[in-house]
Amino acid sequence: MVDSNSETAFLAEDFQIPTYILKPESEVVTAPNVPACPVIVFINSQSGGQLGGNLLVTFRSLLNENQVFDLGDEAPDKVLRKIYVNLEKLKLNGDEFAGNIEKHLRLIVAGGDGTAGWLLGVVCDLKLSHSPPIATVPLGTGNNLPFAFGWGKKNPGTDDHAVKSFLGQVKKAKEMKIDNWHILMRMKAPKEGSCDPIAPLELPHSLHAVHRVSEADEMNLEGFHTFRGGFWNYFSMGMDAQVSYAFHSERKLHPEKFKNQLINQGTYAKLGCTQGWFAASLFHPSSRSVAHLAKVRILTKKGQWQELHIPNSIRSIVCLNLPSFSGGLNPWGTPNQKKKRDRDLTPPFVDDGLLEIVGFRDAWHGLVLLAPKGHGTRLAQAHRIRFEFHKGASDHTFMRIDGEPWKQPLPVDDDTVVVEISHLGQVNMLATENCRSRSVHDPTTPSHDDAEEENDSNEEDPIEDEEAFKKFGAADTFKIPDGVDISHLS
Repeated sequence: MVDSNSETAFLAEDFQIPTYILKPESEVVTAPNVPACPVIVFINSQSGGQLGGNLLVTFRSLLNENQVFDLGDEAPDKVLRKIYVNLEKLKLNGDEFAGNIEKHLRLIVAGGDGTAGWLLGVVCDLKLSHSPPIATVPLGTGNNLPFAFGWGKKNPGTDDHAVKSFLGQVKKAKEMKIDNWHILMRMKAPKEGSCDPIAPLELPHSLHAVHRVSEADEMNLEGFHTFRGGFWNYFSMGMDAQVSYAFHSERKLHPEKFKNQLINQGTYAKLGCTQGWFAASLFHPSSRSVAHLAKVRILTKKGQWQELHIPNSIRSIVCLNLPSFSGGLNPWGTPNQKKKRDRDLTPPFVDDGLLEIVGFRDAWHGLVLLAPKGHGTRLAQAHRIRFEFHKGASDHTFMRIDGEPWKQPLPVDDDTVVVEISHLGQVNMLATENCRSRSVHDPTTPSHDDAEEENDSNEEDPIEDEEAFKKFGAADTFKIPDGVDISHLS
């Protein structure tokens, strides 16, 4: 969590919400004054070893314990629906206090990126007239969402002083919109075995959560299953996802070894070596490159579909929404004036409806991100992107959505696996004054010279059927199913 240097005394009444707002059956007892920054807090008590549980105790000791929720006990969609229904009833009865609570309400979520993404998705699905902005407490391994908005990436302190300091930052934080992205995946149904999830596939929870399309849906094809989901930070495929898959598989087998953030990060680095990511050209032949695995098309800023040229050396491709990847690295960087002019590239704004598409040759290539102006191979910025995998070089690849990896079977017959990504909507985040994320509406966004990258070329392609995208509803897109153990979400 961010430390505050403010000398302002902590006032619990600035954040506390009366019980009757939170529990409809309670007696109406209002506070003397409307809190300046009413908050509802969601904590994954299983995240960060003992840190999640300790945070839960501290927040409940400082606030009304009824406004602090353990995600292991109560799902955020049910909590927020109950509270907002109650707020509407109270406002209809002339309760101005309730109206002010709703107007100034802010949400806090403590957990890994998976936990934070869960809450963001729930807020998106509620379709509120004014979505409450969200602050994130880093309790995971990567913590890309908190880091992108200035809340840090190291696990926080959990004592009274640290939590009071954090609440002070939440009170001062600015609102910033963030794009969210719909992902559709269509693949052929298996001939035998369970198909929920499709055997032998363990899809990420954002894709588990949605139902297959109905027979009347245009995207439905005989013999195929279609899944819908969403993400906030990135979709990636290739070797980076392979290393992540190895890490998650190891953690699933030996959870007792993954209780410390530093140990987790060290294990991740070791797996990068053992998986051959530091010598991709030797351990993974060119037939495993992204260009050999998939045909990729993008919808450009000018509204035209084009085939995306991907160099044969690229072993990993990242479609990025936030300027934070793999624990805080920025693969896109800030294009200099020449790149802006010649290739129409912009900085990585988080609310411009564009994904930054970046390629990497191997882990050594990724290390250039540690340099002041380092970046990956900038391939394109796009409103939509479509991957088509046909029978060919490999029988599988690895994919990842916001830190959740899976091993994706590729066609063995003449069928096609399709992954389509399109813009879905926006929610409000809370950001510190010096956060690295930038809004397209912010005139203070910096511009500086950057390193060179490979040239690329695109060829026009016919425009896709627009009707398919009109059906991209957000309902239940990000909801974690009942009975799912959230302890692994990080």
